Amino acid sequence: MMLCDNLVVLRPKLPSDASSDYSWQTNTEFCRLNNKAPLKISFHSYLAEYSKVLDNPPEGKHEFAIDTKEGLFIGNCAYYDRDDIRKEAEVGITIGERDYWGKGYGYSALKLLLSYIFSNTDLKRVYLKTLTDNKRAHKCFAKCYFSRYGRLIKDGKTFILMELDKKDWQQGQCEPSTPASEAIER
Repeated sequence: MMLCDNLVVLRPKLPSDASSDYSWQTNTEFCRLNNKAPLKISFHSYLAEYSKVLDNPPEGKHEFAIDTKEGLFIGNCAYYDRDDIRKEAEVGITIGERDYWGKGYGYSALKLLLSYIFSNTDLKRVYLKTLTDNKRAHKCFAKCYFSRYGRLIKDGKTFILMELDKKDWQQGQCEPSTPASEAIER
């Protein structure tokens, strides 16, 4: 299955994506923006684990590679931690290729992912968290009608919590809410 618009293509992840994914996950700036520690394992070890995950994806996680229309692999997006009772899941997106940051590729990919989720699943709500200083991400999420509903402080870092209901996505309108004044410590 492939999803596309005028800028990006979402497709299933492939073993050939491992090299780029490894490169991104060992990059200090990329990892800082995604609140992850850079990988310290060898590519060989990473590839073995990568192959296992592709063969047996975690239950409740659906991940897509993001390609440019020209076929260059530039990032990933996913929905995961699906709750079938509440009909909700967390979403995430990363553009790993720095030359494609801030140029609409993340926005385009997220729109496709949300369209897929709300058209092809029974999910009624998606949510995400992003570091308070990741301004490019905030702009992208707001353009996709996510609204803020709180903050989370975890391991000394502050995250903005955002959500999007299916009805707001379908209406294409969502008034931004004010951030919750209380932080949640975990």
